[in-house]
Amino acid sequence: MTMSLIAKDKPAPTISERHVRRSALALFLERYGILLVFMALFIAASVASPHFLSAGNLLNVARQVAIIGVLSVGMTFVILTGGIDLSVGSVLAVAALCAAALKSYPSVVVLVAVLLLGAACGLVNGTIVTRGRVQPFITTLGTMTILIGLGLTASGGEPILGAPKSLVFLGRGQFAGVPVQAILFAIVAALAGLLLKITRFGRHVYAVGGNEEASRLSGVSVDRVKVMVYMIAGVLAALGGLIMAEHLNVGEANLGKGLELDAIAAVVVGGTSLSGGRGGVGGTVIGVLLIGVLNNLLNLLDVPAYTQLVLKGCIIISAVLIQERVSRKA
Repeated sequence: MTMSLIAKDKPAPTISERHVRRSALALFLERYGILLVFMALFIAASVASPHFLSAGNLLNVARQVAIIGVLSVGMTFVILTGGIDLSVGSVLAVAALCAAALKSYPSVVVLVAVLLLGAACGLVNGTIVTRGRVQPFITTLGTMTILIGLGLTASGGEPILGAPKSLVFLGRGQFAGVPVQAILFAIVAALAGLLLKITRFGRHVYAVGGNEEASRLSGVSVDRVKVMVYMIAGVLAALGGLIMAEHLNVGEANLGKGLELDAIAAVVVGGTSLSGGRGGVGGTVIGVLLIGVLNNLLNLLDVPAYTQLVLKGCIIISAVLIQERVSRKA
């Protein structure tokens, strides 16, 4: 009798309380949902294949995701402002060609030339978007095509064999047993995360993506921010091209074919909104690792390549749909 009276006296949650609880849960899932998915996939992979947790296989995954990871970090900056960059794969390929063509020059010359090339490509993209008022999709689609054509013309449609021997450690070196390219990815991601979180420029990137007009009215140089993010994407794409050239010991105009789509997928799966203003490098890193682990698991299970494409496409779409539903509830 006493228990029933207590139960009757306990007030039911109000509509506002239930809304707060749902919002808190949605906010938690928005922030950590992709991490939970990655952890679940990691556990599933460990159970599904006895080879997955071997040191050699995990290092192989780290090596495989490094180049896409570097590209994805640069893409994160662009997407946070509400833009897109379809040219990063072509920038990577042209940078690899440049590195191979300059293989007889000192390493400092090669490094500076490749990174300046990436910065120049980003500057062109950013200038056309801001000064020409051309949509980022169309701008970078055009520069992607131009760069592929320039690469094929310069190389005569043939690969350029060789790469600077003094920089070979970037593509094939190891430090304490860990691939150098994976370490570079970690360093790039850490520096980019700090840039976004603790600098004025990082706050401006989020502001431009969240509300461009309000940012302009509050004194933010919107055009300068946009140009800078495209230059960052170009420099990191060029760095990826240098790593790939050193890893494969060759430069070729089609090396980056399709990599821009992989980078966009990793960024979006990691929780960065295509409309801009929401997301970050941490989510991108998890998105890169998630896709890398998925690729590795499917290979370990001998899933046919064509089936892998179908499964990966379905997972990417599902992840984005879930994130969008969660974001609306938050």
